[in-house]
Amino acid sequence: MTHLSVEMLAADAVEPITSAGHAQLGIAVLAGIAVIVVLITKFKLHAFLSLIIGSLVLGAAAGAPLDKAIASFSTGLGSTVAGTGVLIALGAILGKLLADSGGADEIVDTILAKANRRSMPWAMVLIACVVGLPIFFEVGIVLLIPVVLLVAKRGNFSLMRIGIPALAGLSVMHGLIPPHPGPLVAIDAVGANLGITLALGVVVAIPTAIVAGPLFARYAARWVDIKPPENMVPERASAELAKRPRFGVTVATVLLPVVMMLAKALVDIVIDDPKDSVQRVFDVIGSPMIALLAGVVVAMFTLGRAAGFTKGKIATTVESSLGPIAGVLLIVGAGGGFKQTLVDAGVGQMILDISKGWNISALLLAWLIAVAIRLATGSATVATISAAGLVAPLAADMSSTHVALLVLAIGTGSLFFSHVNDAGFWMVKEYFGMNVGQTIKTWSVMETLISVVGIACVLLLSLVV
Repeated sequence: MTHLSVEMLAADAVEPITSAGHAQLGIAVLAGIAVIVVLITKFKLHAFLSLIIGSLVLGAAAGAPLDKAIASFSTGLGSTVAGTGVLIALGAILGKLLADSGGADEIVDTILAKANRRSMPWAMVLIACVVGLPIFFEVGIVLLIPVVLLVAKRGNFSLMRIGIPALAGLSVMHGLIPPHPGPLVAIDAVGANLGITLALGVVVAIPTAIVAGPLFARYAARWVDIKPPENMVPERASAELAKRPRFGVTVATVLLPVVMMLAKALVDIVIDDPKDSVQRVFDVIGSPMIALLAGVVVAMFTLGRAAGFTKGKIATTVESSLGPIAGVLLIVGAGGGFKQTLVDAGVGQMILDISKGWNISALLLAWLIAVAIRLATGSATVATISAAGLVAPLAADMSSTHVALLVLAIGTGSLFFSHVNDAGFWMVKEYFGMNVGQTIKTWSVMETLISVVGIACVLLLSLVV
């Protein structure tokens, strides 16, 4: 297997907002994270306010001008809300229509009737993998949350027993399987073959999702035995409904955004010409915002009108769906702001500088670099892009299968231990009604399992392919 020192690699440097040395920057990162955790756990301060204060502490401790620290936080918050926030809002509307029309009841009742208690976690990881194949992790969460919460409540399951398999399926797809943006960027950066990467990615994803999903869920349910939060669980559809949408129509409506995004991904792979008119059309149709918007509009008819809703009732349902997610939007946005402050302070470059002189297995090196950047910045995508750019020169001396494994090593590393600087951490915490400690013991440990089991599978495959 190829070995290489990081000194042989190069990456584009971005001018940081501070000139702090590595020691000061490391202390600043620890101080910012510590402030956030203490404010939330000890002083019970709202996570949104804690993240703002933690970002300012990070900037101040790193010696960054206050105005630049504020600008970094604001930029990160704005970009996160503009992207993820819109998706959360559209997903909430779709979820509310699904619940109020009786569509969610139909899906849940069908799943409960077909799957026994032992097979339910396995059914959830399978559903999550299928739904999560072509879409962003955040979109998958907002699509599956109503189903996860209702299955847990109706079946009297611990929320972790059902939720962890669903989260594991989504996360594994996000980090390892093209056409997700992270794997695609890494494939392009190192010149990997997409087909080989996809095939080997599936081989790695299956055991990884099983271990981190249904198997780990047994232990997570013992460590954090909670029920679905009442304020998040969709209410059972009114008994006054004349009828509720059929199972097939309901599933087709929920999967419509998935199909649209998958179609875009396939067209991008087949045509691969940004100037081609067909590809440009599908790039619009398959964008997450347009796909979810289409799902919402279709749901108004296939779910709302099918249940006998008037125009006024549909309008009321849409309006009532947005109130409960206001806090989630602010927290997720603030998490993005904290992440951007870390990035702009130069934490990623600090990790790269510290790793100079290492001389280890190329696959393990790629994984470690991605892990370090993930821990520092909280972004799986940033970790993937940065690590791929660094280790790209390695691919020149590798076989096509090992180049594909290099992409997967980066992907597994980018998922390691999600914590308070990751917007996904706050999404899971709020949707599942957990505190910070509970989220770390379940979600963060699950992400770490995905990363460790994933790289173990990659290293084993490298011995036989």
